[in-house]
Parts: sequence; C-alpha cells; structure tokens
Amino acid sequence: MDANEFKSLFIPYHAKLYRTAYSILRNVQDAEDIVQDAYLKLWNRRDELDAAVCREAYCVTLVKNLCMDFIRSSHSNYEDVIDEERVGLADDDIGERLEKKEENVRLRKMIGGLPDIQKKVMWLRDVNECSFDEIGKATGLNQVNIRATLSKARKKIREQFINLKDKI
Repeated sequence: MDANEFKSLFIPYHAKLYRTAYSILRNVQDAEDIVQDAYLKLWNRRDELDAAVCREAYCVTLVKNLCMDFIRSSHSNYEDVIDEERVGLADDDIGERLEKKEENVRLRKMIGGLPDIQKKVMWLRDVNECSFDEIGKATGLNQVNIRATLSKARKKIREQFINLKDKI
C-alpha cells in the first residue's frame, strides 16, 4: 500500500478517531498525540491491513486501546483535572458557579485521597464515562471487581460529603 492509498483509506476516519480519543482523555494535546500514534501504527502495519474486514472499527479500537494504555502509563496525569463542564459549571449564575467550582476542588481532593485502584476506576467510570469493558482493559479487573471497587469509592466520597455538610 502506497502513501496515497493509505491516505485515501484512513484519513477520512481522522475526525472520528480524534473524537474517540478526546472523549476518553478529555485533553486536546493527549487526544492529538494518541491519534498521531494510531496513524503511525497503522502506517507500520499497512501491508497487514489490506485484509482487514472493517477498517473503521479497527481504527477506533486501536485508538481506544492506545487511550487505555496511556491512562495506565505513568505519563498520564488524568486524575489532576476534572472537566468542569462535566461537573456542571455551565450555569449563568456567578454564585452557583463559584460554589460548584469550590465543590469541584473538594471533590478532586476527595478522589485524590482514594486508594489508587478506586481513584482510577471512579475516574474512568464517573468522569470519562468509560464502559466496564474499557475499565477492565485499563485496570485488569473483571466486571464484578470493578463494580465493587466503584461502589466502595462512591461510598467513601458520599461519606466525606456528608461529614463535610455536617461540619458546615
């Protein structure tokens, strides 16, 4: 497969691959890096891909797997930033925005205080909205363990919020 054929086959998937990476990582630069890595892997495997049944599905799966590898790696600082849009900072009221921002900071600290596996599972499921299969691939846990770990993490966060509100 030459460069022109490769471009004509795989470049049309670029937007979808980027959206997939961004939806998992919630970081523009990391998503772009993952898509670039995916294209490099595709190029290196270009001769093997002629027989691929569904190129689009193959590409999306490749990007998802690269994202999970990135999250697993020590290079990722995914727990440092919670996407404020996901926490609900789209309100117009300044007072509510400030209150929610403070709540976001407290939540980030609470999640940061969880054991590593609980922190990772909670981040992947509740913030990045990953499926249990994707979380399993990223953590090596089965679905039963993921559900139990997620339940424990949510319970700890809930208890911390209750204790915090009792103090106020």
